[in-house]
Amino acid sequence: MAEQPDGRGADDGKVPATESEETRKKLPVRDTQTSSVFSFIKERALRARHTLREPQSVLIVDDEEPVRRFVDRVLREANYRTTLASDGADAISVAEEHGPFDILVTDLMMPQMTGDELARRLRQNDPRMKVLYLTGFSDSLFKEKVTLWQDEAYLDKPCSVKGLLQAVSLLLFGHFEVPKELTS
Repeated sequence: MAEQPDGRGADDGKVPATESEETRKKLPVRDTQTSSVFSFIKERALRARHTLREPQSVLIVDDEEPVRRFVDRVLREANYRTTLASDGADAISVAEEHGPFDILVTDLMMPQMTGDELARRLRQNDPRMKVLYLTGFSDSLFKEKVTLWQDEAYLDKPCSVKGLLQAVSLLLFGHFEVPKELTS
């Protein structure tokens, strides 16, 4: 067999094995070991992707039961942990017992205590709590409050499922995270 200038045999076109390649060929690595390593890595990556975010806790406060139930149903179906209160005083006692909460979703205009006052009181104990005001009176919100504080937003009532989920997600995560099955 004639040798080519690059060291390959004329008939096979293969590069002769170096010593390190020969050593590597002798290592007892089986295809099953390699595939089990890849399976392990893939499984860990999938598990990490699904467990990166544990359910966020939400305190829902509204004096209207249908609104409270709507918000509760929408957020529970989107994997949020929800706790309900019917007014400001109830919310304060619920927060003491079941808090802290990641976000407060509250009606703005309620008897005895406004949502703004409730948020102020709850944030004294937990300044990291985010606040979403649900209101049919957004003009009243800005008469009382010239600006919203950091980590506060408002959503006009009535709101859609998609709008509610986007507002909560934007406050909690800084981006929209709405499950596709809930957007239609």
